[in-house]
Amino acid sequence: MAHLKPENILLDAQGHVKLTDFGLCKESIYEGGQTNTFCGTIEYMAPEILTRSGHGKAVDWWSFGALMYDMLTGAPPFTSDDRKRTMDKIIKAKLILPAYLNIEARELIRNLLRRQVSHRLGSGLEDALAIKNHPFFRHLNWDDVYAKRYEPPHRPILKGDDDVSQFDTKFTIQTPVDSPDDNILSESANQVFLGFTYVAPSIIADMIRPNFNNNGCRSPKKMVSSELTSHTLNHKMYDSNDYRPCATTEAMDISDIPSNSLKNVKSSTLSRQQLNKPKSPGNIFKKLFQRHRCTSR
Repeated sequence: MAHLKPENILLDAQGHVKLTDFGLCKESIYEGGQTNTFCGTIEYMAPEILTRSGHGKAVDWWSFGALMYDMLTGAPPFTSDDRKRTMDKIIKAKLILPAYLNIEARELIRNLLRRQVSHRLGSGLEDALAIKNHPFFRHLNWDDVYAKRYEPPHRPILKGDDDVSQFDTKFTIQTPVDSPDDNILSESANQVFLGFTYVAPSIIADMIRPNFNNNGCRSPKKMVSSELTSHTLNHKMYDSNDYRPCATTEAMDISDIPSNSLKNVKSSTLSRQQLNKPKSPGNIFKKLFQRHRCTSR
């Protein structure tokens, strides 16, 4: 299903139509298939999308009817200054067709903007063929349309491939901004990238480079692409197996250790425990009392 509206219809250098913005398209919707995705531009949405009752590819033919109405009259069929009112109009308002539209245009728009999906032109098995065979298009040879044999009514005057004079200056005067590339990942989160055939050098560098905050404690590293450039890091294929720990710990078998050595180890352990053993309050007060008696004499 396409995101059909005037802003998404462009002309190439020869004046032929190009459809754009397929980011919101839903793929693999076959005959009888449905989805509940709510996306698009309100003025060109079919009623079943707004009511969230489930919809199929017939919503494209509603959008096509709304687009045709807009191109022939200068405004969408249902619109308002308030978003909620626009939705209410699409769901239940009466369709008003201007008298200056010819009979074929009014009939085609009316059949495309049927709220009952089963009655909407193009919703049946014929799909697009039912629309292409409508009397409104009787003068068109669709094979010539696909082959671009028709002379477009308008051909943009361009100085070159990078000429943007046909676009609104509201957008062309703005400074291009790349999408943000900042990301905060803890070291444990980065571990999920280990074991892959290829691991990005930036992730490897972040995992092997310690990061400390003001308190000296480890903290998640903020990964910013500008920190790792081609001058500081060679972009090549890394194998995650190359970054294994430099030391490992294993269980130790003490059966072969001489008994004298074990005795010394135990004595050393006891000595450390005695050194670390906290002193009782009674001993502390006793020493303080003795020190006080010595100073008083």
